[in-house]
Amino acid sequence: MFERPAMTDLPIEDSYRFCPRCGHAHDSVGQIPFHCESCQMTLYLGPVAAVGGLIVNDSGELLLVRRARNPGLGQWGLPGGFVDRNESVEEALRREVHEETKLTLRETQYLMSRPNQYCYGGVTAPVIDVFFQCRPGSLDSFALDDDELDHHLWVRPTRDHLDNMAFESNRLAVEAWLKSSAAGL
Repeated sequence: MFERPAMTDLPIEDSYRFCPRCGHAHDSVGQIPFHCESCQMTLYLGPVAAVGGLIVNDSGELLLVRRARNPGLGQWGLPGGFVDRNESVEEALRREVHEETKLTLRETQYLMSRPNQYCYGGVTAPVIDVFFQCRPGSLDSFALDDDELDHHLWVRPTRDHLDNMAFESNRLAVEAWLKSSAAGL
């Protein structure tokens, strides 16, 4: 069964001990939204956006990639990553998939979104993951970014794959894809 990794990092709302605008000490650490009594600034600390591609080949197999770094070192995931400023989720999806796999996407279709927690650098931040079912162009250019990924599989995911996903949101997206593909959607 899928087990969520232990989150020993500091929640992002607990990391604001001083106002980022005026530097005033903050008495209510952990409060959402963050509100500074000195300068009246309010910071909502909402989730950042990330994307994931469920890339399906012409045989109906899904691309799973194994993470070469934390969080989720050695576990399965989907190509994807964070949305940059001034970038749409669709642009981020195409950029991240190309950076991680050198693939160009010829079709994308929204599948689902899911909240997630991303633990990195001692801080846990809220994320909203947006997933797309994708069809790649030619597979001739396929190559993994070995700084981020160390292995891949084209598979019809099994329970073993699902139980070894780096992020619960990725697992839920793969399960949704399996249900929709079984229904012929």
